[in-house]
Amino acid sequence: MTISYKWLSEYLPAGPAGQPVVDPERLSRILTSIGLEVESMEAYEEVKGGLKGLVIGEVLHTEKHPNADKLTLARVSVGAGEPLQIVCGAPNVAAGQKVVVATVGTTIYPSAGEPMTMKVAKIRNVESYGMICAEDEIGLGSSHAGILVLPAAANVGTPAADYFKPYSDIIYEIGLTPNRMDAMSHWGVARDVCAYLSHHDKKDFKPRLPVINGFKADSLSFPIEVKVENEAACPRYSGVSIDKVTIGESPLWLKQRLKAIGLRPINNIVDITNYIQHETGQPLHAFDAELISGRKIVVKNLPERTRFVTLDEKERALGADDLMICDEKEGICIAGVFGGLHSGVTEKTKTIFLESAFFEGIGIRKTSFRHNLRTDAASRFEKGTDISATVLVLKRAALLIKEICGGEIASEITDNYPNKKEKTEIVVKWHYIKKLSGKNYHPDTAKNILTGLGFEIIKEGIDELRVSVPYHKPDISLPADIVEEIVRIDGLDNIHIPEAITITPAVEEQYAAEVFREKTANYLVGLGYHEMMTNSITNAAYFSAEELESMVSMKNSLSAELNILRNSLFETALEVVAHNLNHKNNSLRLFEFGKAYSTQGPGKYAEQEQLCILLSGNVREDHWKEKAVAADFYALKGTVENVLRVLGVKPDTVESLPVPKMRHQIVYRVNNQVIAGAGEVSKPQLDKFGIRQPVFYAGLNWELLVTLAAAGSSQIREIPKYPAVQRDLAMIVAKELPWAEVEKTVQKIKLDKLRDIKLFDIFESEKLGAGKKSVAVNFTFLDEEKTLTDKEIDGWMNRIMGTLEKDLQAEIRK
Repeated sequence: MTISYKWLSEYLPAGPAGQPVVDPERLSRILTSIGLEVESMEAYEEVKGGLKGLVIGEVLHTEKHPNADKLTLARVSVGAGEPLQIVCGAPNVAAGQKVVVATVGTTIYPSAGEPMTMKVAKIRNVESYGMICAEDEIGLGSSHAGILVLPAAANVGTPAADYFKPYSDIIYEIGLTPNRMDAMSHWGVARDVCAYLSHHDKKDFKPRLPVINGFKADSLSFPIEVKVENEAACPRYSGVSIDKVTIGESPLWLKQRLKAIGLRPINNIVDITNYIQHETGQPLHAFDAELISGRKIVVKNLPERTRFVTLDEKERALGADDLMICDEKEGICIAGVFGGLHSGVTEKTKTIFLESAFFEGIGIRKTSFRHNLRTDAASRFEKGTDISATVLVLKRAALLIKEICGGEIASEITDNYPNKKEKTEIVVKWHYIKKLSGKNYHPDTAKNILTGLGFEIIKEGIDELRVSVPYHKPDISLPADIVEEIVRIDGLDNIHIPEAITITPAVEEQYAAEVFREKTANYLVGLGYHEMMTNSITNAAYFSAEELESMVSMKNSLSAELNILRNSLFETALEVVAHNLNHKNNSLRLFEFGKAYSTQGPGKYAEQEQLCILLSGNVREDHWKEKAVAADFYALKGTVENVLRVLGVKPDTVESLPVPKMRHQIVYRVNNQVIAGAGEVSKPQLDKFGIRQPVFYAGLNWELLVTLAAAGSSQIREIPKYPAVQRDLAMIVAKELPWAEVEKTVQKIKLDKLRDIKLFDIFESEKLGAGKKSVAVNFTFLDEEKTLTDKEIDGWMNRIMGTLEKDLQAEIRK
């Protein structure tokens, strides 16, 4: 929410000598103290630099530059001291003109380009002591046809800032929580600030609102009939017709206010509706009344898939739940969200129908997201507006339109409000206020704070207080909410902190899981990996129709790109890779613990904790001593196997398994369950994310791994006293034979003294024969009780060679 200091000050009581009652710094502290956190406070200048240092001058004399045909030598008076000699290149400079002069030392801020500080300059061997400015050179416009010539009445020596009076302000960005719809306007913020000042300064401060007592219908020449068919979605609808308006540019003060809070002025009618929305929090909509067929407004739902063209000239298919503003023939506006193309105000409009309504928030939010139309009006309606304010705001807007746009009010106000909403009543106990706030408030203090916020005291008892909640606070429904309002205005900084705090230590149910997670994360960080955190919600466009059948879609998605829960960490991890590569971070070692989601039918949902590990780029960068080493599948495989080793989980099998999104992948199984998979991401998947370098990805079933790790036990044993013995073996095997088959074949012999098997060389050559390769394997043997003899080792090696020859048709190279 953006708040203007000058705009807000209009609704606060005036201080001494008519000055604002609070300065910008104190206002910032007050806003944060009452729960309207100030995220930023910045000076705003309509003209950058505020024209500081610029002065009004008069050209006394001109002559041609002695060394340049297109330059003019001018003598300019700036009111003080001797006239300045200035070299000017503008074709329209002439004696007697009143101009804007940038003297030496002044910094100017052009409409386009970098700021420039004036210095004494020698131009074609003639010194120039400043510059006569064009409007684009000082940020006052875009024209560069010549210097800016002022009226003859302009006083020489007057600072340009005093002559042009550029608008400046202090702008606050407030971080509003979703329940604070009452503060989504300058008037709402002023009400809170006045309540704070009344409480802390011990004076009765009341916010000021513009007077609307002068409202009356000038004629009844253009009545519009209103009919609400869906009263649940539109409990109140108010409107009025205004005839003989003139559509044009807004006055300067209005444009300045809107630009200060980041809004672009469009025309006087649209600007007024935007101004009123940010003043009061009530969205308005103006229709060209002459385009309303049958002079009739009908608020209803249209059939599913009805086509409707919105103001942005896009044709949209309406949902059956979308509330529409219709005329006698068709829809003319998506209620509370966006106007239609053929009913909006244009420069030809002479009569308008002004709408001020209360729409049910949930329906507006669904419609807004369904059509990806996140408008200011929709954001206010979905959080809740003040149902009691529609007519008051309508009168305020109508009088402002009449003042700025001319015309006359051409109908009485139509107010369709069949079921008047009753105010919420809440009973709060005095002891409950003390218990929840930790502070013993005097009853008068609590009552004054609440009445300052618009609450009405219905009944006060010895033990309790009964209040009615104002319509502008629809989120207030519980006694705890009343306590929050009191504490908020008293100041969240004033909450008393006791000297002693009594707590009961919690028992961690998932202690083992957290230990394994921390251990694994620390290990990966030690290897140079960085932990990433990604959104569980991702884009359905990443997945095939087959995958989407088992995925969990979002009913109220945050945006069109975030509309489904991920079924693995794969896609969101690749988004991180793409983001880093786009920022020239090309060597990546990443991991993430996160949840994946799936469904097996309506109401049957499952979530699974997963760990992903990702490698891309180089695993070792260029160094004076060694060359860079690129990441590959084996580097990732080693990391995965080390993680399993850290957890104490030993896979039963490791095998290749084709996967559509991977170029090749291996999977690790325990008890025939997949505990991990690792491989290289396929090129089509990389292309989908705009990634142009290899990426290696591993996904681990973290839930299953934690279960297996917890079921196992750690064993500690001393370092063997006797030496291990290593033997190498080279053999020729079929070219397509995977290493896993060699491992499996050796392991089935069950040699208890065989501690390790390692592949250390692969050689391929036509000399070995067609479809053949040579592999060299290292075997490590160890007996912890004695030193092994050559005879024992030779016996085991013979058994290994025999088994390899028999089962794999290996040819042992001797």
